[in-house]
Amino acid sequence: MPIDRDGKVPIYRQIADELRHGIDTGEYPAGRRLPSETELVSTYQVARLTARRAVRALAEEGLVEVIPGRGAFVTGQAA
Repeated sequence: MPIDRDGKVPIYRQIADELRHGIDTGEYPAGRRLPSETELVSTYQVARLTARRAVRALAEEGLVEVIPGRGAFVTGQAA
């Protein structure tokens, strides 16, 4: 899904929604690492902070665990 840069939904939320969809459909199964911040920046052409906020949103939902220096990994269950 393309990012709507002029829409009402913040860009970081759109990215988080797309990653969540990948988790829900099994594209990112439990234990798998999500794309790195660098990969998200490149894929979506966004600032690093925007990519970080998207991953943080998923972490706050309990969908991923962020391990400093290693990445964000799918937990397999929402909080």
